[in-house]
Amino acid sequence: MSSILIRNAKLVNENKIFHADVFIKNGFIEKIDTNGISMIADRVIDAEGLYLLPGLIDDQVHFREPGLTHKADLTTESRAAVAGGVTSFMEMPNTVPSATTIDMLEDKYKRASQVSIANYSFFMGTTNRNIEDLLKVDESKICGVKIFMGSSTGDMLVDDPRALERIFSEVNALIATHCEYDPLVKENNRKIREIYGEEITAKFHPIIRNEEACYLSSSFAVDLAKKHNTRLHILHISTAKELSLFRNDIPLTKKRITSEACIHHLWFTDADYDTKGNFIKWNPAVKTVADRDAIIEAVNNNTIDVIATDHAPHTLEEKQQPYLQAPSGGPLVQHSLNALLELHKSGKLSLEKIVEKTSHHVATLFEIDRRGFIREGYYADLVLVDLNQSYQVSKGNLLYKCKWSPFEGQVFHSVVTHTLVNGNVVYEEGKIIEAGLGMRLAFNR
Repeated sequence: MSSILIRNAKLVNENKIFHADVFIKNGFIEKIDTNGISMIADRVIDAEGLYLLPGLIDDQVHFREPGLTHKADLTTESRAAVAGGVTSFMEMPNTVPSATTIDMLEDKYKRASQVSIANYSFFMGTTNRNIEDLLKVDESKICGVKIFMGSSTGDMLVDDPRALERIFSEVNALIATHCEYDPLVKENNRKIREIYGEEITAKFHPIIRNEEACYLSSSFAVDLAKKHNTRLHILHISTAKELSLFRNDIPLTKKRITSEACIHHLWFTDADYDTKGNFIKWNPAVKTVADRDAIIEAVNNNTIDVIATDHAPHTLEEKQQPYLQAPSGGPLVQHSLNALLELHKSGKLSLEKIVEKTSHHVATLFEIDRRGFIREGYYADLVLVDLNQSYQVSKGNLLYKCKWSPFEGQVFHSVVTHTLVNGNVVYEEGKIIEAGLGMRLAFNR
């Protein structure tokens, strides 16, 4: 592996912003110096005017492989990820087949080792019946166990109270949950269709998947975790009401119950259904302005611990179906950093907070080995951004396999110029560089 010297960068790291040079060798950060570095490198990157951030670690993506590769796959989406500054991802188990056994999980790791340009880890899925498989998992080799406590594909909805008790009480791995109370969602759906018929639109999505459905499920998960001292991580918080379930008066390393915010819940509101329709149809639903603003505030005051995407592509044809037939989810990894930097420019998030929630806290929360910080001895997963350039999102510059984005037409006032994964430049000035494959994430557990 070659050596790289990044000169004149403005580092954003561990709640500080400062100028420094960074020397990278054999995939690792060897030296950081505010006084400059004179060491000879195979390549020098002049980062004058650019900010250097730790690469983003996205703890919730759906890259659709195996079985759903007409929507996305590990090849295309990992490249879209690095184009957006995401150097590591954690992928969800609701593929076809679902990753609910160790063998199925390892098949996904094998495939990623062959094609993913970003670093990777995979959640193992739960069912009402696979507790014995869950108990055999080596928690140092996977990011965690995923429970769908709300609608899911296949048999991954876990709604048997006995199964949930066993999982929360016996599984040692981090448990990540999708929390929506399925019986209430179904009842809300029935009532809306009874009143408005089968031609309802996406504006009813936050009414069907409402605040109460989220809170009932999230509070139930928190109660189970407190009862059994479970290491619980609740994904994609979408309501202000749920924020009361989490603490901000203790450091992250002391928390047994943590939470995540997603880009779409930080950006869109229910007013956007009129123009975006199914293209912002996610589960849990995008909700009110008050919910969005409360989530942003919770990110700032450390009630919410990390930011992710829930990147979940579907084909354009699938999303253009009537609301009741259109699947939930959309692509986001290529633009998550741009969206957060736009929130920074509008005064809603500091650069330090963005780095904390997308890199530092993800690494700490999941106990990832030597990633998520710009530190000597750590893997060189880095992203350079220019906050003085702009570009407009269009179909022509999308790297997603699905070739659409809820951000189409949006002008972002920042540009990712370089992304490094394990010391290799894999994205530079608008182009993917096939310089090497990502690595399987390791966990210090």
